[in-house]
Amino acid sequence: MAERNGEEINQKNTEPADVRSPDTGQAQNHTDYTGIPVMYYPINEDAARRAKEMNSFFDYQPGSATAEYRRCVDQAVQIAEQQKERADPIYHEKIDRLVDTYARKLAENMNKGYEIDARVPSVMIAGASNFPTRKKEKQNNARDKNVEEWRQVQGLLDQIKSTGMGGIRSDHPHAVEQLEQKLARLENTQKLMKDVNAFYRKNKSLDECPMLDGERIQRLKASMENSWHPEPKPFPSYLLTNNSAEIRRLKARIEELKQCAEVGFCGWDFDGGKAVANQEAGRLQLLFEEKPSAEQRAQLKANGFRWASKAGVWQRMLNRQAIHTAGRIDFIRPLSGQKPSELQPKGMEPKKEKSMQR
Repeated sequence: MAERNGEEINQKNTEPADVRSPDTGQAQNHTDYTGIPVMYYPINEDAARRAKEMNSFFDYQPGSATAEYRRCVDQAVQIAEQQKERADPIYHEKIDRLVDTYARKLAENMNKGYEIDARVPSVMIAGASNFPTRKKEKQNNARDKNVEEWRQVQGLLDQIKSTGMGGIRSDHPHAVEQLEQKLARLENTQKLMKDVNAFYRKNKSLDECPMLDGERIQRLKASMENSWHPEPKPFPSYLLTNNSAEIRRLKARIEELKQCAEVGFCGWDFDGGKAVANQEAGRLQLLFEEKPSAEQRAQLKANGFRWASKAGVWQRMLNRQAIHTAGRIDFIRPLSGQKPSELQPKGMEPKKEKSMQR
């Protein structure tokens, strides 16, 4: 019986004879679309050919593995193009990075799969006599692991599709404006729920409620009929409570962002580098004269800093919490000996955490 992955290889390699020639072992630029700077990473054509010979009676078509890989990358590029049309431009760079990560990891996964498939021939190729059963079991286990890694790589496509579809980022150039618009919607909703509940208390019915259309009235009636509460009302108390809490949270966030924009954070020099409060990028950036040690890099990552290769800095979002966190990292302590929070303008110190009451 033919092996499962062998059948998959057969299907992948049934490409027309005019497929492009295999790569020379170097990553190549994506030439069909200039908007997303994705790279084609090399596919091991020799391994793909050996895998085909080990699992199929058909000849391997040169370049077919590379063509299949590029087809998948092109599909990821199309998804990214569509997502860029939906998402704010601030997310475009992240989408580009995800596409490149997908192209790189897919090449690694495919090359590993070809290497695994070439370890032991299919029983149809080798025959049942003296077949290396134990080696085949190990090969199948390796295949299962490779398939699971392939699923994880495909998950990057879902990440591309969801990028920019979440909440409002604090570093967005119009974050305050967007948050104020969201706040206005929530406040309008809160008023509507209160007014409708008040109308129902007075009239004991939602009929002819001026705040609602007929369809909404029918939906609320059905919801009240199915309610477990002995005295149901159009909008349960928990909805108003939750909405009110979200309103308070948004107001606090808007106030903090406005304060950051008006006053601004201050950077500092430390032994072997400097910290820059990049207001325009919305990032606290660390510039080192020499590459941090492995232990220092681990500490930076543990405290929310990430390496930005394009900017050549370690950075995280610029806010009160970033300043507070930086104070816990000894090797970026200000030369003055003060805490980073003590260098900030008055009113910009990180908020002190409330102690728990026993």
